[in-house]
Amino acid sequence: MYYIVGLGNPGEEYKLSRHSTGRLALADFVKNGEKKKVKVIFPETFMNDSGKALRPIIKSKKMAERLIVVHDDLDLGLGKFKISFGSSSAGHKGVESVIKNIKTKDFIRIRVGISPLTPSGKIKKPEGKKVVEHILNNFKPKELEILKKTSKKITLALESIIGEGLSKAMSLYN
Repeated sequence: MYYIVGLGNPGEEYKLSRHSTGRLALADFVKNGEKKKVKVIFPETFMNDSGKALRPIIKSKKMAERLIVVHDDLDLGLGKFKISFGSSSAGHKGVESVIKNIKTKDFIRIRVGISPLTPSGKIKKPEGKKVVEHILNNFKPKELEILKKTSKKITLALESIIGEGLSKAMSLYN
């Protein structure tokens, strides 16, 4: 059994915010993906407390190794995603909360890019006070279209992890 979590903030006002990218991408999987051998979780906690929703579910390191956390990432440009395992939170408060609450960083992450790109395709990562503004603002319609295309690829990556294993999925999608 895999446990797939879409990080984000609950509530209508945050539904389309960049910080709810994990929830948005996972919603596409729920609609279009293979759901056998999977428990899908949408925490009803705010991002910084995401781990509290997982503490009663992920009770061992063995279970954690079958946890997949889908979340936004400022270090990647919009339209990109990366699969990783056992990495640090890199300052992401939701991931920090998960690590703290399940007491391990050994779980799968699908990091979904939310940083804008320059016309030449370089990441234009917000900094300082602009970070909070950027992540809490809603996607623009054009950005949502890009995210929808990315979410379809993420659904395929999730199916690959579930069906063929992490190594195979990483070789196909990273």
